[in-house]
Amino acid sequence: QVQLVESGGGSVQPGGSLRLSCAASGINFRFATMNWYRQAPGKQRDLVAVINSGGITTYSDSVKGRFTISADYAKNTVFLQMNSLRPEDTAVYYCNHCINSRHDYWGQGTQVTVSS
Repeated sequence: QVQLVESGGGSVQPGGSLRLSCAASGINFRFATMNWYRQAPGKQRDLVAVINSGGITTYSDSVKGRFTISADYAKNTVFLQMNSLRPEDTAVYYCNHCINSRHDYWGQGTQVTVSS
């Protein structure tokens, strides 16, 4: 059974930082591509960052230079370090591992609120 469990969300002032974690089980993590998505109220869920099994990372333009995705293969955990946070980063953040339409796994989400 695949499980993705996020943690690390919270409330922070603009300019602050948070580090999200996603602990994965039931997948071959060492060879997995892992994704972080976010969904703001009333908006679609958007892809934020990706890390593949070779450690190659990609980011949406909105977070490039501020967010960093990384993975600890010993702990089967993927991280999202978020710096210089802005109010528009407020959203529920989801960890995702997708192989195909039948094997598309999501965590429960963690709320990030950026407000003064």
